Amino acid sequence: MAEKRVVFRGWWFPALLLLPQLAITLIFFVWPAVQAVRTSFYQSDAFGFGERFVGLANYTALFASPGYLDSIWTTIVFSLGVTALTLTISLGFAAAVDRIIRGNSVYTAMLVWPYAIAPAVAGVLWWFMFDPSIGIIAYSIRALGISWNNLLDGNDAMILVVVAAAWRQISYNFIFFLAGLQSIPRSMHEAAAIDGAGPLKRFFTIVLPLLSPTLFFLIVIDIVYAFFETFGVIDATTRGGPGHATTTLVYKAFQDGFLSQNFGSSAAQSVVLTIIVVALTVIQFRFVERRVHY
Repeated sequence: MAEKRVVFRGWWFPALLLLPQLAITLIFFVWPAVQAVRTSFYQSDAFGFGERFVGLANYTALFASPGYLDSIWTTIVFSLGVTALTLTISLGFAAAVDRIIRGNSVYTAMLVWPYAIAPAVAGVLWWFMFDPSIGIIAYSIRALGISWNNLLDGNDAMILVVVAAAWRQISYNFIFFLAGLQSIPRSMHEAAAIDGAGPLKRFFTIVLPLLSPTLFFLIVIDIVYAFFETFGVIDATTRGGPGHATTTLVYKAFQDGFLSQNFGSSAAQSVVLTIIVVALTVIQFRFVERRVHY
């Protein structure tokens, strides 16, 4: 069968087809990014009546602020916790569903559902379950003799936001892990089993190396998710508290920009956050990808 190809007679029609997407990208992504970079070099009053060029003063003030440095460490702990918990649980679920012959589509649908829930809604759900007064999970924890109060204890609050943020992202990871597991030929498992390799050895010598491209991709995605897309979860559960114990970089940018009306500092924080995420992504592609087997 001959391949059919569409050839445009001019440049204007392809440009017209691309125009809506280009307009959305420019208006909602490029223009706000340019404005954020510009605003980071200015100091504005809270009412927006004037602004004054201050150069790098907003950036130097950030790194001289103990609160901002604490938020960097909080973000590191939070992102590592979310990424590790998400990858571990989603891979376990994918491995369990992959072994099920009948009804695996039902389990797959049930595990994918949480991804459709908005981050703020997910945060409210977990806030109710971990609430020290009425939460069923908080009650169960105290029944085991373990103290729990995420309203007063910063460590408890960090556990809450990590669990709430990871719960929603597990579904996304599960889809990719399940697809990766199902693409591994069964003959490889059978050959290893005949050679006497147990389930654990087969996992680390066959499954994990073949899943390394998927694992690398999900590590990058999960870190970006923890840095950028968890604002709704934190705002609905702890609001950065208690005592800024769960104030990540993205939430501190919101607090300084929308609550304190310090637009210059908030814009500078957004620029720094973007640079950090880009640098982490480049480092992962530069060093971690070497261990990936394609």
